[in-house]
Amino acid sequence: MKKLLLMLIFISMPCWAGNYNVHRGVPDDIKSTKGEKILFILDFSNSMTEYLHGQPKLDMMLATMRKIIPQIPSDTELGLRVYGHKMGFTAFDACRATSLISPITPNSGGKILYSLSDIKPRGMTPITYSLKQAVKNDFLGFSGQKHIILLTDGGENCDESPCTYAMELIKVRKDIKIDIIAFNIKDEDDLAQLECASLVTSGKLYTANTAAELADSLNNSLNIKKDVEAKIFTEK
Repeated sequence: MKKLLLMLIFISMPCWAGNYNVHRGVPDDIKSTKGEKILFILDFSNSMTEYLHGQPKLDMMLATMRKIIPQIPSDTELGLRVYGHKMGFTAFDACRATSLISPITPNSGGKILYSLSDIKPRGMTPITYSLKQAVKNDFLGFSGQKHIILLTDGGENCDESPCTYAMELIKVRKDIKIDIIAFNIKDEDDLAQLECASLVTSGKLYTANTAAELADSLNNSLNIKKDVEAKIFTEK
């Protein structure tokens, strides 16, 4: 499965130049042209309550975000979207459970950290739908390069394919890069789908199984030069 996906990636790459139109769907009232716009998409599915190395994965993610976000320059245009934070009455509702918590703006780090403390893991893992909403809505009106950093502890489970979506996206957009942090994911097919979605958009797939690796992955994706202590302290 993984080899097949990688073959599809390379087959799809030649279409970039001929089909790319960065202005498609972008209105005239451009919000910003300077700097890279960064959108975090974070996993709040039910599996984030599971324990890893003696801590809930959710706690490890939140503690790492609290260490990383203050290292990002305050004038960086930064936003936050989450998924899996709602159950829904039906599977269809659960697979649409994604919300933009903090729109992409400068000086938004404090708001993002404050908002994260009130969100609880509950539902499923609608990765593809979340990516679609981010591209369609969250970046609307922005020109220039756009950078999605998606953190997930599992693969898509809503009958969609992030790989297929990414391959369709690059036919019309070349201004969006998707980095994906696979947090404690072992399934090879899930990893192959996530790797495909990142690679075809010129992004990277990072794998993390500890708090230190999670911090390193975020540092590398954000290109933060300053060393950030990755150890997560717990109360005794």
